[in-house]
Amino acid sequence: MNLFSRKSILVLLDMILIWMSVFIAYLLRFDGHIPQVYLNNCFKYAAISMIVGAASMSYFKMYKRIWEYASIGEVISIVKAVIVTCAISFIIVSLVLQQRMPISIFVRILENMVLIIGASRFVWRMFRDKYYKKKTNQQQALIIGAGDCGILIAKELKFNPNSPIYPVAFIDDDLGKINHQVIGTPVLGGRNEIIRAVEQYHIDEIIIAMPSVPKIEISEIIDICKHTKARMKIIPRINDLIEGKVTINAIRDVQVEDLLGRDPINVDLEGIANYVKDKVVLVTGAGGSIGSELCRQIAPFKPTKLILLGHGENSIYLIEKEMKRLYPSLIIEPVIADVQDKIRMEEVFLIFQPKVIFHAAAHKHVPLMERNPAEAIKNNVFGTKNVAECANQFQAERFVLVSSDKAVNPTSIMGATKRIAELIIQSLDRVSETKFVAVRFGNVLGSRGSVIPHFKEQIALGGPVTVTHPEMVRYFMTIPEAVQLVIQAGAFAKGGEIFILDMGEPVKIVDLAIDLIRLSGFEPGIDMEIEFSGIRPGEKLYEELLLNEEAIQNTTHDRIFVGSPLKISQSELAIEIKRLEKAIGEEQGTVREAVKVLVPSFSNVG
Repeated sequence: MNLFSRKSILVLLDMILIWMSVFIAYLLRFDGHIPQVYLNNCFKYAAISMIVGAASMSYFKMYKRIWEYASIGEVISIVKAVIVTCAISFIIVSLVLQQRMPISIFVRILENMVLIIGASRFVWRMFRDKYYKKKTNQQQALIIGAGDCGILIAKELKFNPNSPIYPVAFIDDDLGKINHQVIGTPVLGGRNEIIRAVEQYHIDEIIIAMPSVPKIEISEIIDICKHTKARMKIIPRINDLIEGKVTINAIRDVQVEDLLGRDPINVDLEGIANYVKDKVVLVTGAGGSIGSELCRQIAPFKPTKLILLGHGENSIYLIEKEMKRLYPSLIIEPVIADVQDKIRMEEVFLIFQPKVIFHAAAHKHVPLMERNPAEAIKNNVFGTKNVAECANQFQAERFVLVSSDKAVNPTSIMGATKRIAELIIQSLDRVSETKFVAVRFGNVLGSRGSVIPHFKEQIALGGPVTVTHPEMVRYFMTIPEAVQLVIQAGAFAKGGEIFILDMGEPVKIVDLAIDLIRLSGFEPGIDMEIEFSGIRPGEKLYEELLLNEEAIQNTTHDRIFVGSPLKISQSELAIEIKRLEKAIGEEQGTVREAVKVLVPSFSNVG
């Protein structure tokens, strides 16, 4: 039906309803027997009201509203239109036609119009609400949060015929909502009622619809939900609510990152922009987990040019394509190069003259590097040395090394090479105009080769999930969180510092495995076993973020601390680096002994 036909039918319907409202008012006033003198008045008033009413309804845009979504706004429009209709009709009948209109009839006509016309508008809404009842193939959902977001989600799930899930109840801590109904759905109680509600209503899905509450509170709610067998989903972003994007597609599975309970990071946008904006920025290892996220977060600060340097052509191709799509006006320069190639590095610096360097290129897999120590040294030590020396030679302004907590009292070759890389940049900082700093942090959730993708793969294969040791703990951050702090730390650089990021509380790896199994819809020990495989070469039960001799100090950011620069003999360091270079290619024991000289706290030399 086209718009004109639809509007014509609605106008005709309204005119009939107005006539009925007037006639019923007269019938009620005279107990069903309208005197002849008043019957003429009735017909005249009805005819005038029909014409005036159609015009009034049109003026208040009653024919441009979608009534299946009718709410308070539509009720107000109806009341306004009816009052105007009745008032104008009364004036015309009383003053122009000079017909007597009892006030009692006028009031009843007004009441009838509001009720009858309002009822006609809400009939379709009522039919729609009744029609979309739970279908037999739909799974039952419990929505946590009966606020604006939760209501929007419930409506979307209820009234979308293609929705695979149907909301049967709400959970909300607001005492004013408990034991009441919201859009026909009961609010059962606060978060302490979650487990009982899941059992009583046979809940298949729990949807956490609280995008504006602190993440620590979300984490607490997830901890409760973990004790049920229901799958967990979440509405993650308050922006989706603000921009009206809350739909079924906005609901995602609860992820391990949600369990950390970390609030968003406050960054000094002006401070970051001051050293990145209008500068040529080089990111090494740009195709990796940290490097690619660095590119994403640097781009909004409008560097003159962003150089994506990496060894793997496919990963650089992918991040280049993504960056060009997201930031079409930004000049992107993909560079395939190996940081171990000093001549190639000099060529890159000569061509592009980068002023800010984020050095994320590194070998990071601990057990793999234990078997290939020479490769770890070539890449992590001499690769860093090459890029850092080029930064000094070509007068870059800042050099930020992405380091690791494994560099502290290392038990692995990977950790030791990261510590040597820190020593190299601290040594260079003493003789260079370039500000050299390192940023040290722990594990990042979801990075390539990290424990999370490994656990997910094992779960997808049906288990078992292997954990090295029941007491092993690690510090964890999300990739965006770590990168935000790395960029922020660069703004604090004065030269030679090692910035340490606040990693929060350490997490037991076995607890992480249990959470992942439960989030995947299985019960640990019943549906999927956890096996302990033993500590691998180079690993330790816990990680540290600070050396004993590094005096930690606060920065202006509550999540970033700084270790005081250590006094390093540049000449001695240069001699030992030369010895390390000569040791490459010899037996592993010789290589490890050379590393031990540079890093006395290195405890794995066997």
